[in-house]
Amino acid sequence: MTSSASTEIAPSDRRLIERFLEMMSAERGLAKNSLTAYRTDLGHYSGFLAAQGIGLKQAETRHVQAWLAGAEAEGLARTTAARRLSAVKQLHGFLHGEGILPDNPAAIIQGPKPARPLPKVLSAAEVAQLLAQAAAEVQEAEEGAAQFRALRLTALLEVLAATGLRVSELVGLSLRAVEADASFLTIRGKGGRERLVPVAARAQAALRPYVALLKKTGRGGGRYLFPPPGAGGAATPPPLSGGLKALAGRAGLAADRISPHVLRHAFASNLLAHGADLRAVQQMLGHADIATTQIYTHVQADRLRVVVERLHPLAGKVDKKPPKGQ
Repeated sequence: MTSSASTEIAPSDRRLIERFLEMMSAERGLAKNSLTAYRTDLGHYSGFLAAQGIGLKQAETRHVQAWLAGAEAEGLARTTAARRLSAVKQLHGFLHGEGILPDNPAAIIQGPKPARPLPKVLSAAEVAQLLAQAAAEVQEAEEGAAQFRALRLTALLEVLAATGLRVSELVGLSLRAVEADASFLTIRGKGGRERLVPVAARAQAALRPYVALLKKTGRGGGRYLFPPPGAGGAATPPPLSGGLKALAGRAGLAADRISPHVLRHAFASNLLAHGADLRAVQQMLGHADIATTQIYTHVQADRLRVVVERLHPLAGKVDKKPPKGQ
């Protein structure tokens, strides 16, 4: 890909770009730094066109596609390529709107999609470490408010680790949901979709003393399973997240790695690591599209790659001796 640095851009094209930038400044109030970025991006594009012997008025869709392909071949970051394409689309749209071009040759071109970041997860050992700390604090807590808080946090954590619920689903659980049959929870998730989520025996065991104390003290008015202390409504995400982070610190884990959503990720990732069916995990998480669940297969693939590179006897060992005869 040839840039404007090595190919002279026609003065007419420079004027069209400046006219576009004046409009962006006057009508959209773009800051100076943003205008500079636009000018640089459009300079790369118009330089590429000049290297093909054409200008902005002669550009066709195939030229825009070739320019974008060249940027990707050079290893340009997806976010940068998408930003440059956006600038080109806006420039051509402006020229079309001004009657300078009969159409926008960049309008139908799809930019590179940004890579989806892998979710943060905890290993099974780290989740066990967190659970062990919570259980120890229940044993150490004195009767009264301290005991209730310890039982509540332990029950929250055990249910999160055992079900992978969204935090909104967890704090919205009714007390009746576990009174009927604690081995399964009926969850109404996103879009009003209902699903049945099994609850492991360990989580059920953590719930029993907590629910008994909840009923005995009458906290929450008997409506929600996890009401905040001293209130009648459902628990809210910030106090829950803060309690988990504090617990993580006491367990010797980095607090910034812990959140209710990270535990949801850990639930899915650890299930798949132990051979769970992807469809079953999708159903338990309440994902409408299995593509959302498949992100956890990438997490597992990344872990496998690390294991192979670290433990395989031949990993990373390259024979640097040239073949005989050379």
